[in-house]
Amino acid sequence: MKSTGLSLKWLEAFEAAARTGSVRAAAARLEISVSTASHHLKCLEAAAGRPLLDHGRRPMRLTPAGAVMLRHAETSLGALRRSMSEIRSGDLAASTGSLRLASIEDFDGRAIPALAAALAERLPESRLSFLSRPGHEVVALLQAEDADLGLASPMEPPEGLRARALLHDPYLVVVPAARSEGAEAYLRGEAALPFLRYSLKQLIGRRIEAQLRRLRAELPRRFEFESTRTILSLVAQGRAWTITTALNLAATPEVSAGLRALPLPDAAFSRRIALLQREDLHPRLLDEVEALLRPLLEAEVVAPMLAREPGLEGVFRLLEDQ
Repeated sequence: MKSTGLSLKWLEAFEAAARTGSVRAAAARLEISVSTASHHLKCLEAAAGRPLLDHGRRPMRLTPAGAVMLRHAETSLGALRRSMSEIRSGDLAASTGSLRLASIEDFDGRAIPALAAALAERLPESRLSFLSRPGHEVVALLQAEDADLGLASPMEPPEGLRARALLHDPYLVVVPAARSEGAEAYLRGEAALPFLRYSLKQLIGRRIEAQLRRLRAELPRRFEFESTRTILSLVAQGRAWTITTALNLAATPEVSAGLRALPLPDAAFSRRIALLQREDLHPRLLDEVEALLRPLLEAEVVAPMLAREPGLEGVFRLLEDQ
């Protein structure tokens, strides 16, 4: 059979450029020079005999031929990456040259520092990167191969990712500690305090709005924030109330004395935090990081929160993966 003459480097450069829409961004992702990335693309297009990318547009777009090439290139490169990961999986420390973990910001205070220390000991020669992002961006980073593992709460199992359920995180009505009303009074708008919303640009904001519609709670739309810390600080000052999750409360111990957490009427309103991994990486990586992470979450997140809010016992808890 006649050789195609294709180079793996050409395909990797093409895949990166197709996903990022930029030769410069592709070069940064592959950690090569812009001129080298451009050379690889020109070689692949010469071998194909036709343009694969519309270089005159910003961001660059795939041509029809490029769309066909990308579909097959992704399949082939994915298979190669999985095989290399499987071959190397016998010694995780030796095979993991770098590890990029993207996480929702709720874990920044205690869990991620503890995990970073554990991974540094487990992978002494590896380069470790930790990124903090909103949940939907964590999934996007993984799907774009800009992260290897993620901690987030996707609404549905994301395509191309493995998921291990870790934490059952209930939504709660959070009010100033000095107030005595029940949750229903706040949801009916009878508490004479403004309701602080999360931005609808965030997944948590959209989930809370959907739940309010289910509960038929019509609350004035006046204040909207992206920062949990800002929201809970205002609540702790006695100025407002909100709906957030137990994990968000656990991440803000500095204002906990000024807060009281109340269960929502619908006890099923909760989210699941999962550990996510790209499918092209060997599942042993997911197994080992999960084994490190579970006891850290129990010690650094769940136990301190239950000490503050004993009523969350059995509700805010680690999950057995299904």
